[in-house]
Amino acid sequence: MSIFRGLLFNLYFLILTLIMGLGALPIRLLGRKDLALSYAKLWSRAVLFGFSRLCSVRIEISGQDNIPAGPSLIASQHQSFFDGFVWMNLVPLPTYIIKHELTKIPLVGPMLILAGMIPVRRSDGSKALRTMMKDSADAHAANRQIVIFPEGTRTVPGERHPIQPGIIALARQANVPVVPVATNSGLFWDRSPWHKRPGVLKVVIGKPLPATQGRGAFTAALEEAWDELCATHALPRDPVDNSVE
Repeated sequence: MSIFRGLLFNLYFLILTLIMGLGALPIRLLGRKDLALSYAKLWSRAVLFGFSRLCSVRIEISGQDNIPAGPSLIASQHQSFFDGFVWMNLVPLPTYIIKHELTKIPLVGPMLILAGMIPVRRSDGSKALRTMMKDSADAHAANRQIVIFPEGTRTVPGERHPIQPGIIALARQANVPVVPVATNSGLFWDRSPWHKRPGVLKVVIGKPLPATQGRGAFTAALEEAWDELCATHALPRDPVDNSVE
């Protein structure tokens, strides 16, 4: 059944993206950044609506009152492409830190840039970090909320991956609240594009981290926050075998 749900959702996603990608052409031609973000929010809502209905997934968000007003840094676990959609409508002015490769996707890529997402070309090393820092400073100055996945890659539910230095540098520079987020999204929308599983998908938003000094202190605080959120809300913090239907 998970493969059938995956096929059905993939067809929906492909048709939706094609239609909305073509519909975005006037916005791109006009260079309307404000409309691009609103359009991206609409597309994300449509994607998650289809995912929820076609795959029998109930999306449960908790802790939204922990998101401060104004600029912030959302430090979320990353298990699924789902995580790349949900924040578009959880904060007013989202800016994702994304892989540069995503900007090359036909129809979608140019809209990501116009909507204010920050692409990072990892192969550029220290130059990429400097560019990300500058773009992030500009985003925070525009009162935007930056969404970053501190582990730097998708993980399987419960897998622990080292915190990457990018978020530590951003946290030091920005002087804005850093909000930890835990999820179990990988249980329902995993790395395989063909498997979608029913159930209750949770996104749990924690209280902003206390001000910390140094890489070790920040990393420990973030890991501790994720541990607490996972324990409190029964989210996996040890690897889960998702191969059994």
